[in-house]
Amino acid sequence: MLQVGDTVPDFCLPNQDEEEMCFRDIKGRWIVLYFYPKDNTPGCTTEACDFTAAEPDFSKLNATILGVSPDSPKKHRNFIEKKELTITLLADEEKELCNLFGVWQLKKFMGKEYMGVVRSTFIINPDGKIAAVWDKVRVKGHVDEVKEKLTALQS
Repeated sequence: MLQVGDTVPDFCLPNQDEEEMCFRDIKGRWIVLYFYPKDNTPGCTTEACDFTAAEPDFSKLNATILGVSPDSPKKHRNFIEKKELTITLLADEEKELCNLFGVWQLKKFMGKEYMGVVRSTFIINPDGKIAAVWDKVRVKGHVDEVKEKLTALQS
């Protein structure tokens, strides 16, 4: 998994509108990049709604919120419309970004092992370096933690 101080590799992924979004185009501002397992599941819905509710606060901190999962752009669009989300979701169907960040890992659930996204959040500074990392995120209160850390990093 990428750590604090690591340089973020360039990447390009389609968003919910099938428009390609590249890191080089958004570098230069603060980015909250969060990885989640699947659209329209309870924890992922809560996290996306929490980030949407806090989006104005992140905007004031000159930060862009990007959610990433292996879902397709079409599934992201449906999720956004169904839950009235205002954040950008990136489709990592080939799991390239998940692998680059080290969040595609072996998981265990009810005695079964499978590969999946470990819920993780990264704050990326304007220089394109990782400034903070949360892995194995617990959704409750997480967005507030990220906001507090971002505020502290900027002061």
